[in-house]
Amino acid sequence: MPKLVDVSHQITDGMTTFPGLPEPAVEESTSVAGGVPGRDTSTGRVAMVGATGTYVEMPAHRYRDGADLADLDLDRVADLPGVVVDASGRIGPEAFSGLDVRGRAVLVRTGWDRHWRTEAYGQAEHPYLTEAAAKALVDGGATLVGTDSVGVDDTAPVTEGARPALAVLLAAGIPVVSHLCLLDQLPQEGFTFFAVPAKVRGMAAFPVRAFALTD
Repeated sequence: MPKLVDVSHQITDGMTTFPGLPEPAVEESTSVAGGVPGRDTSTGRVAMVGATGTYVEMPAHRYRDGADLADLDLDRVADLPGVVVDASGRIGPEAFSGLDVRGRAVLVRTGWDRHWRTEAYGQAEHPYLTEAAAKALVDGGATLVGTDSVGVDDTAPVTEGARPALAVLLAAGIPVVSHLCLLDQLPQEGFTFFAVPAKVRGMAAFPVRAFALTD
């Protein structure tokens, strides 16, 4: 029978996704006025930035006229044939050489998720895609790109115009999912991938429950 594999991190109160980003505030139970008389009514409350936990980034994150979460077609983030690529360090286009990525979710498995919630996770040594690698994925027709690292770009530069890989992918309308985990539980091929965010107008990044359905 098919197997569901969850490849997203939990979001917990006060956790750190990346150093410098605001921490989420999670209230597990908040009383709600106007409930049914005689019954306890409660709900949770979460305050967080969109780039929290495992999240998807949309073109509007980089481009003023780009699509945001409310514009996202489900066929860009759901029921996608997936392929896993093992890579590490500075990842160039050769990592995808000879690989058919057209119409697929390309998940880059670096193993960096082993550092999640540690000081090492956000350090500059994390794996990343080069601009040339991102262009190769665009030219190959990838539908979505995901990584179990901090993001698809080198975070060491602080110059204007940094993050070229993300810019290339988002310019092509390719959603990018960062901070995946447990990709070692997926085969190289033979699975479908889902990473659906809430349909929020005006937001360009938001957490997802990312999972794969394996054969």
